[in-house]
Amino acid sequence: MILLYSFLAINLIAFVLIGYDKQLAIKNKNRISEKTLLVWVALGGTIGSSLAMSVFRHKTAKTSYLLKFFGIIFVQILTIIALFHFDLISL
Repeated sequence: MILLYSFLAINLIAFVLIGYDKQLAIKNKNRISEKTLLVWVALGGTIGSSLAMSVFRHKTAKTSYLLKFFGIIFVQILTIIALFHFDLISL
């Protein structure tokens, strides 16, 4: 149950950070670094970040960010496949 709450919290934080960064961009203020945003993706905030990118239309045209974003997703997918393959997790 703790794992589920952690997953939800990480995704909520990732969603809020993307939305907040969009507002900062609109107001021409100091922004949240891409590194920070991508760390939250890597921690498991992929769904929240993806949803926020779609909702706020933010970071969707920046190729360098998208390459890193999808690279993280690719590594996450490979990790899940490996964990299932070696029977380290099961459903």
